[in-house]
Amino acid sequence: MKKNSKKDTKISTAIIVFFITPLILGIFLVVVNYWSRTSRNLPKLQSSEKNTALRGKIITADNYSVANSQKLYKAMIDTRSIDPKKLDLFIKLYCIYTGDDEARVKKSIESSNGTVVLSYKINSKTAVRLKELNRKLNQRKVFISFKTKDGTSNPPVAMSILESGEKRSFLVKNGLTPLIGYLKKTEVNNITKVAGVKGIEKYYDYYLSPVKDQLLKGPRDLSGNIILEKSSQKAKRIDGYDVYLNIYLKLQRQIEKLIDEKREEYDAKEIIVGIENSKTAQIIALASSARYNPENITKNDYKNLNMTATEYAYEPGSVMKPIVFSILFDKNKVNMNENINTHNGEFNLFGTKIKDTHPAKYMSVEDIIVYSSNIGMAELSFRLDGQTYHDGLIKYGFSRKTEIDIPYEQRGNIPSISELGSKVYKATVSYGYGLQCTFIQMLSAYTVFNNNGILKNPRIVNKLENSDKEYELSKPEEKRIISQKAASVVKDILIQTVNRGTGRKAKTPGLIVGGKTGTARIAKAGGYSSMYNGSFFGFANDLNSSYTIGVLVREPKKGSYYAAQNALPVFKSILNILISDGYLKPNLPKEEIEKITKENGNKHAKEIIKD
Repeated sequence: MKKNSKKDTKISTAIIVFFITPLILGIFLVVVNYWSRTSRNLPKLQSSEKNTALRGKIITADNYSVANSQKLYKAMIDTRSIDPKKLDLFIKLYCIYTGDDEARVKKSIESSNGTVVLSYKINSKTAVRLKELNRKLNQRKVFISFKTKDGTSNPPVAMSILESGEKRSFLVKNGLTPLIGYLKKTEVNNITKVAGVKGIEKYYDYYLSPVKDQLLKGPRDLSGNIILEKSSQKAKRIDGYDVYLNIYLKLQRQIEKLIDEKREEYDAKEIIVGIENSKTAQIIALASSARYNPENITKNDYKNLNMTATEYAYEPGSVMKPIVFSILFDKNKVNMNENINTHNGEFNLFGTKIKDTHPAKYMSVEDIIVYSSNIGMAELSFRLDGQTYHDGLIKYGFSRKTEIDIPYEQRGNIPSISELGSKVYKATVSYGYGLQCTFIQMLSAYTVFNNNGILKNPRIVNKLENSDKEYELSKPEEKRIISQKAASVVKDILIQTVNRGTGRKAKTPGLIVGGKTGTARIAKAGGYSSMYNGSFFGFANDLNSSYTIGVLVREPKKGSYYAAQNALPVFKSILNILISDGYLKPNLPKEEIEKITKENGNKHAKEIIKD
């Protein structure tokens, strides 16, 4: 009996093992299959990360980066995953790394039961430190698992450091504005980017914009960082082109400081200065006293956002005389040996009296410019027919864009061919009324006298370059406006205007300086107001360098409104700066140059470049 009992037990055990074991194995396989197909909150072995490209820099000719972009990151945390016992430790360490306020961070965490963004404005360096902090916090088990409302268990969720956007920094604050321009924010794939609205930022926006993001793929470590190894995939990041200006920051800032002081002295609405290399058409300075900080534009800045040098058209006054005279000479309408009846300084033109500030019965054609005779220019202008007059102004670029690389350039306007057939328009245009031009049009026109009758499109930017390649800009278009002989004659007259005429205050020993003053009453509501614009346009040359320089003083309220008393002194101060900084080298003994530099050049050289 005992033997049969043992035998039955063995049989039963064998049966159980035979049937139960496959059942258990089947259940195990079902569970494994279930979990393999079910999404779980486990760390992925593979990860990808996008390293977004940045907007290009704006760099001056003296190699200062005046505008650049930096990445901003956001720090996110799931408050449910912070160990309550270690909350104060987390806050303390986070604020040490970021410089954030502990009370604010604690309030943000305690007022949320889920994901909260602690900051959107973390820079790249701090982001790297926070990622290291994340690793240390993981080691200290600051982050713990938690259950959601549906009872699902979540593994620990560490702090996330993600890219949030791009910050554009302007390193000299209001320097170079409005030329450099400003930007607006846009959202691209949930990342805040910027785009140009005005100035260089707008004109070269396509090239400044990021070219290609970097994409990293590969296994990641426990802290979520991608491990770079042979199997990792990496696409090259290509930032936007860096824009290299022809403008020198030190020179620009000295001029800005000068015109800020003069604007206050004259109580002027604005003062504009432009300096152009007469041969290459490179603009080495273009400054305004009406500036703003692109990083902090206020309501009071709105009036300064537009660039007056290219967007404000005005009647230029007597600086127009050399241009009309050059058209006359180029068309053989005037002889340099003749004298012109200037009517003792008073002339009646169809009921309107024209007066001269230097009355004379007769003047030589040279002295008409040297002493700025309105009557003499009116008499000479009658020799031009409307078509020739109109064509001559068009050739100089009036009522046309100069094609300078700044957006929203205005054209100005000139009278029609039929209007220029009348004596009234011929006369008024000859001394700078009855037409409108921009500052940059007049500056460009004056380069013709200092460049053998050739006009080139002015250029702010020299080149574009990024890590991938250099983009070659098209060369400025070159046009002959007047003959070389005509340009030489007018140039000599402008030199005489400085040596013995209305521009005497610009005379500088050792340099060839020429130019013309212009004082023009400002048109208003069909008539003329009591306000004036004063300007001086001319050139300054040494043995190797030649620059065309323009100064416009808008609506001065203190002192004299005459250009000889406001724009001309500014022009002279600019010459001193150019000498001091070595742009112009007078043909003088060394001790004389040192004297000029010491007395004038260093006045505006201190504290001009700031981070």
